[in-house]
Amino acid sequence: MNLIQVDTANRRQVRQFLELPFRLYQGWPQWVPPLAPEARRYLDRRRHPFYQHSDAAFFLVVNGNGQPIGRLGVLDNANYNAFNKERTAFFYLFECEDHREAAQVLFDAAFHWARSRGLDEMIGPKGFSALDGMGLLVKGFEHRPAFGIPYNPPYYPALVEAAGFGGADDVVSGYLDAHVQFPERIHQVARLVEERRGLHVARFRTRHDLRALVPRLQALYNAALEGTTGNVPLTDGEARSLADQLLWFADPRLIKIVMKGDEPVGFLFAYPDVSAAVQRCKGRVFPFGWLDLLFELRRTKWVNINGAGMVEGYRGVGGTALLFSEIYKSIAEGGFERADLVQIGVDNDNMQRELRSLGVDFFKMHRLYRRAL
Repeated sequence: MNLIQVDTANRRQVRQFLELPFRLYQGWPQWVPPLAPEARRYLDRRRHPFYQHSDAAFFLVVNGNGQPIGRLGVLDNANYNAFNKERTAFFYLFECEDHREAAQVLFDAAFHWARSRGLDEMIGPKGFSALDGMGLLVKGFEHRPAFGIPYNPPYYPALVEAAGFGGADDVVSGYLDAHVQFPERIHQVARLVEERRGLHVARFRTRHDLRALVPRLQALYNAALEGTTGNVPLTDGEARSLADQLLWFADPRLIKIVMKGDEPVGFLFAYPDVSAAVQRCKGRVFPFGWLDLLFELRRTKWVNINGAGMVEGYRGVGGTALLFSEIYKSIAEGGFERADLVQIGVDNDNMQRELRSLGVDFFKMHRLYRRAL
């Protein structure tokens, strides 16, 4: 085996890094590839806004025939460390054959790179932005993931644990069926909260309306992080980049903003699931993949709920009921049959208990791993 630190200006090495998963997941009907333009941007130091404040390195292990058998990215997110007062590296984009030695070579290279930058622990899988799904799948391998949420073979956790990592945090995903008997009391509480606290839910008709709201959504998202850990505020460039990603497949009707007068105080992000189309076009948007994605946006019966929150001072006291009410409305009004509520922390006992009472079946679990350096 040979270790290669990818030169992101070397097209051949970048192509090898990006193409490895397609060979590893041949015959896996659940795997959903990333969209090719977004996958390439991770390794584009000129275009991805992450590189305006932070750095990353990428590694490949190749066998004696020069064929890649494993890959890994390691990130030094300076903004994350400043916000959380940590010196933490992330590992991300891990893919590998069931080959413990190859995985160890990759992680050893990542450890060395992180230590050389003064970092003292590593967690992951954790990505570049708030839209990047996190964790290794440890339960629910039989299910196709929501678009953007990681999928991996069952042997990956053993490779990571053999490199010295232990489980840090778990997140779960669950289904909500549109035909479930949703408690009317939730809608009643939501209406009372709107009346008594002077709140209303803003809705949108066009992508242009959504794009105009991006600066305020950025401020809302950053304000909602107050008092939390393990998160990082969005920069202006990251907010624009996330908006570009989201607007690829957004349905404006599914983006709900809770307003207090003219000030946004809460949000619910939902979008039609296009995973089936991404599988069919193998992540290639051009020349014709975008047509399949467009058709899938209109015919899919699945919706992904991938972000909800209220700023400090509006959490609890009915704020949760308001968000739950809007979740159900997003499903019913959009004509969807099922929603996938993705990656809710298992330590959020109240949220999980309330969602179970609404009929959510938590079917999948991802695990974040941590290791001291």
